[in-house]
This record gives sequence, structure tokens and C-alpha cells, in this order.
Amino acid sequence: MKKTLLSTLVLLCAAGQAQAENLLEIYQQATQNDPQVREAKARRDAAFEKINESRASLLPQVDLSAGLNYAQTGQNDLRTGSTSTAGVNLSQALYRKSSWVSLDITEKQAAQREVGYKQEQQALIVRATQAYFNVLNAEDALSFVQANKEAVSRQLEQTKQRFEVGLSAMTDVHEAQAQYDQALADEILARNALDNSKEALRELTGMHYDRLAPLNTETFSPQAPAMRADGWLEIALEQNLALHGQRIAKDIASEQIDLARAGHLPTLDLNAGLNSTHSDFKNDSPNDGTLNEGSIGVSFKLPLYSGGATRSQVSQAQYNYVAESELLEKSFRAVQSNVYSSYNDVTAALGSIRAFEQLVISAESALSATEAGYEVGTRTIVDVLNATRQLYNARQQLSSARYDYIVSQLQLKQAAGNLTEQDLIDINNGLQR
Repeated sequence: MKKTLLSTLVLLCAAGQAQAENLLEIYQQATQNDPQVREAKARRDAAFEKINESRASLLPQVDLSAGLNYAQTGQNDLRTGSTSTAGVNLSQALYRKSSWVSLDITEKQAAQREVGYKQEQQALIVRATQAYFNVLNAEDALSFVQANKEAVSRQLEQTKQRFEVGLSAMTDVHEAQAQYDQALADEILARNALDNSKEALRELTGMHYDRLAPLNTETFSPQAPAMRADGWLEIALEQNLALHGQRIAKDIASEQIDLARAGHLPTLDLNAGLNSTHSDFKNDSPNDGTLNEGSIGVSFKLPLYSGGATRSQVSQAQYNYVAESELLEKSFRAVQSNVYSSYNDVTAALGSIRAFEQLVISAESALSATEAGYEVGTRTIVDVLNATRQLYNARQQLSSARYDYIVSQLQLKQAAGNLTEQDLIDINNGLQR
């Protein structure tokens, strides 16, 4: 019975450990629950639906009308009767330049919303990854702070013991106590940072996570960017979504000029109708009976003068086109800056990883040497405490540099416009299972 209970507890513990969420799972949950992505999707869908509304003005318009009137006429000899009417009317635009231009504008606006939705999807990959590794970074920071606290606690106890036997001065005890108090304060701050990072992750998905799959540092192997910065910029000029969206905005502004100029052009419409009128009075009337009428015709309208409104609308559209052209140039410069800065971030993170790896090795050696010197009296307890703190700071810096490298890589691909879910999957494969 005891063996069965023990086996059950082991299985339950293993199941609890297996419940750690990984990056891909959190991203998939975010795609369903993140308000920014859902808003962009809804606005995209609304924009595509508006195409149907815009196209409707080019299609036949059919109306059905009906009416019933009851009347009394005469003074002495009342004549009472009713008249009923029914009709069907059809109109079809034969030539309306503005309707065609409006349709083109609506289609481009829908395409712009599609680009915006894709932008949000790419941004979500970066946001989810950033939030995920912010939690891991905060967890690492807390673990390093706690490890430092434990090490300082042991050194504090040893210092007290050495003081009691006369091997250390009281100042050493005070120094160790001060370092321990600092470690306690650092732990409080680290816990708060971890809680805040978890809240930021919850904001993406609406869910709370107790455990996240950590980075597999044994298989983690950072690589330099696949090409030089100029190569990434060439890709960005073709694929960057912000740049693509602004190009569409400039095209829309050009179409708006055509739409305004269409106010000077004539319109031609086809109109047809079929109407029936039935009259029925109590006394005989020459108006009794049914009258059927049909009509068909073409209406032509040419604007001659509208007080200068159309001319003003054209000028406004032209100014707006200039503004959108300047925004396109601004977008190009921003993309260029983002590509180069993201590229620099990747290379800097790569270099810092290598530097911090060496720093950890050096800090470990320094701590060992300082502890040995303290034992023989050539180093003080302050030296030992500082060396301990420097070691755990170096480990934390190395951990942060790894996460910065991962996020910087995604930001570089986002700036280039070729960031996909596969990039996130590749990162997810580098997590512990």
C-alpha cells in the first residue's frame, strides 16, 4: 500500500513538472486572446466587408413601392372611394467615375488593413517572446539573488564563529550583516520584478502561468546574422510591412485626387419603372379602373458650378498626397534605422554573451582565490562578499544577454519584414522539455 501511494505521488509530481508552458503554446494562446491582434483582425474584416458596400453603387438599384388612399368627395352626394398604387423602379449607373474610384479606394484600404493585421501578427511574435523571456530572466535573477543570499548567510555565520574565537574583528561581522541585509532587500525587489513580468505575460493571453519551460543553455548556440546589415535592408525595402502599408496609403491619396476630380465629370444613369394604379369609388366615376404605366429613360447630369467646392476638394487631396509622400519617406528612414539598430543589437548581444561567459569563469576563479586569501589573512571578508556578489551578477548578466540575443534576432527579422511563426518555433525547440 505504501509503495502504491509513493508511486502515485511520484507520478503526480512528474505530471506537475510536465505542465510547464512553452513559448509556442503561449504564443498560440495569445493569437486567440490578445486584444490588439483581435482588434486588427476585426478592422481588417470590416474593411473587406466595406468593399461590398462600395461595389453596390455600381449595381442595379431596385425599389418596390405601394400605397392605399381612401377619400370622400362632394357635399350633398357623397362619393367615397379608394385608390391603390404599386410600382417597381430600377436605376442603373451607366457612367459614374466617382463610384469606380471609390471602389478602388475601398479595395486599397482593405489591403492596407490586411497589412496592418500582418504587422500585429509579427509584433505579437516579438511581444510574446519578449514577455516570455522577461519572466525567465526575472526567475533567473531571483534564483541568483537567493543563491547570493545563501552564500552571504553562510559567510555571516562563519564570520560570527571566527569572531567568537578571536579570528575576526567585529567590523567583519558588521560588514557581513550589511551584505546579508542587502541580499534580503535584493530578494524582495527580484520577487516583485518576477510578479510584474508574469502580469505582463498575462496581459497577452489573459491567463496566469506558474511554470515556464526554461532555455536549454547546454544546446544554446548563438550565431552571427546570416548577412550584413545592407543585405537585411534590401529585404526590408521589399518586405517590411510598415513600409508596404505606407506605400498603399500613398496610392490611396493619389486615388483621392482622382475622386475629387470626378466631381467635374458628368454622370449617366438608366432609369426604368412599372407602376399600376387601381381606383374604386362607390358611385360610378370615370376614374374607376386600373391604369398601368411603364417608363424607361436615361438621365444625364453635368456639374457646371458648385461654388468652388470641387476645386477646393482637389487641392485638399493634392496636399494630402504630398503629406502621404512625406510619410513614406519618413517610414523608409525609420525602417532603415530599425534594420541597422536591430542588426547592431544582435551583434552586440552576441559579443556580450561571449564576454559574460568569460566574466563568469573569471569571477569564479576570483572568488576561489579571494576565499583562499581570506583563510590565510591576506584578504578581508569584504573582499569575499564583493567577489561573491560579482559572481552572481556576472551569471545574471550572462543570462540576460542570452535572452536579449534571442529577442534581438526576432526584432531584426521584424524590421526586415520576413519574421514568421517558424522563427518562434525554432526558438521554442531550444527550450528544455
